[in-house]
Amino acid sequence: MAASIPTRRRRRGHDPESVLSIAVGVFNERGYDGTSMEDLARALGVTKSAIYYHVPGKEQLLARALDRALDGLFEMVADERASAGPAIDRLEWVVRQSVRILVERLPYVTLLLRVRGNSGTEQAALERRREFDRFVSHLVKEAVSEGGIRADVDPALVTRLLFGSVNSITEWYQPARGGSADDLADALLTMTFGGLRVA
Repeated sequence: MAASIPTRRRRRGHDPESVLSIAVGVFNERGYDGTSMEDLARALGVTKSAIYYHVPGKEQLLARALDRALDGLFEMVADERASAGPAIDRLEWVVRQSVRILVERLPYVTLLLRVRGNSGTEQAALERRREFDRFVSHLVKEAVSEGGIRADVDPALVTRLLFGSVNSITEWYQPARGGSADDLADALLTMTFGGLRVA
C-alpha cells in the first residue's frame, strides 16, 4: 500500500508546493471567499477528495500562502542590515528588499494585501503585517531624529506613502514584460528618497 502512494503522486503531478502555487493563483483570481474546494480541484485537475491528500482544507492553504509572504518580510527584519548603521541607510535597504520580496513572491504578497480579517487566519496575518508596519514606522522616526530625513515631514505619512508605493506594484507589475526587482527598487528609491533625504 505504501509503495503505491508515490506512483499516484507522480501521475497527478502535484506535490504540496504545486498545490499551494495553483491554489494561490485561484485565490487571487476569484478571491479567497469566492473560491470553493471544487474550484481548487478543477484548477488542479484532480478530484476534490484528492486535495486532502496534500492539505487538510482551504484555510490551511491560505495560512501557508500568507506565511510565505510574511516570512520573507520578517527574515529581512531579522537581518543585521535592518538594525545596524544609520537609520536612513537601513530604511533604504528595507524598502529595496521589500520590493525584491514582493517580486520574488508576487502571488503570495498579492494575496496578503487582499485579506480583510474575515477569519482567524486572516486576522493573524494582519497582525503580523501591523507588526512589520510598526517596525518600519520606528525606522522612519529614527531617521528623522538622526537628521537623515527632513524634519518637516510626518513620519507616519512617510511610512504610508513609501509602502503604499511598494505595495501598489502588485497591481500592475508583470514579470514577463521585464523590469527586475532592482530596476523597480532603483526607480522607487530615486523618486522617494530624493525628496526625503536631508541634502
